[in-house]
Amino acid sequence: MKKKVFVDGQHGTTGLKIRERLNGIKEIEVIEIPEDKRKDPAAKQKLLNGADIVFLCLPDDAARESVSLITSDAVRVIDGSTAHRVSEGWVYGLPELREEQRALIKESRRVTVPGCHAAGFILMLYPLVARGIVSPDYPVTCHAVAGYSGGGKAMIADYENKSAPDYVRKPRPYSLALEHKHLPEMTKITGLARPPVFAPTVVDVYSGEIVSIPLVLERLEKRLSAAEIRQTLAEYYAGERFVKVMPYPPDEHLKNGFLTFTDCNGTNNLEIFVFGNKDRVLLSARYDNLGKGASGTAVQDMNIILGLPETTGLEAVVA
Repeated sequence: MKKKVFVDGQHGTTGLKIRERLNGIKEIEVIEIPEDKRKDPAAKQKLLNGADIVFLCLPDDAARESVSLITSDAVRVIDGSTAHRVSEGWVYGLPELREEQRALIKESRRVTVPGCHAAGFILMLYPLVARGIVSPDYPVTCHAVAGYSGGGKAMIADYENKSAPDYVRKPRPYSLALEHKHLPEMTKITGLARPPVFAPTVVDVYSGEIVSIPLVLERLEKRLSAAEIRQTLAEYYAGERFVKVMPYPPDEHLKNGFLTFTDCNGTNNLEIFVFGNKDRVLLSARYDNLGKGASGTAVQDMNIILGLPETTGLEAVVA
């Protein structure tokens, strides 16, 4: 019997991508709320409780409200919002995080999808903290450059408005009070003692993301070379389908000395690069903020829960 899947918020940016990835998966049946019932709480509650899997692609308060409407213990929730990412009783839905993570996702009734910036940050830093190379007390800094689709419909409209002022077209650093909403998960999941200094920038490209973390080698708990750090990460993610640690030195993957931005777009791939010299290292993760940074990981979580191959619904976008 096919499993019933409901995408609550399927008309948002992430919801549309999830809905697109679910097309053609023969093991599931996507159920939808009729257009004239979208504002009807009773109709929505019926769908929420009638599904086997519910994806939440909603603002935080709306996501909490939807969870409160679920009374059936049989319903498995995969939440794409920020609402539950550090909440007790919710499993962090990043399958590659550690050895036991897939089993936790498979057994949980409540899974929370990582934030787009957090996904790259955590996948680069977690293994180094877990293996005692980077201390939890290390003063971590991070810079991210991301496409404007991560800002949702309002930001997309700003960038796609032909009459938009010129400043919209230029790179724009934001969250300058250093209180970005992804910081709690970035801190908790990596095991840091304090939040990193996180400086994101949005650019005039629809999707794509590069997240970078600089490290001073003499400040590490174990002073490794750039090549040794790369080898540590490569061993950690050996055999993973979607997380790839690129060779060191990575010069062959640069174009005229530049790390290009959109190479992973349309895929669920995340590529980790290690740059550096004898004193300093720069870790960089390149991925699609709407792929491994959102919808791709959400569908990967569903596949794990349902016992499907993890590439189901993602095959066409695997490089």
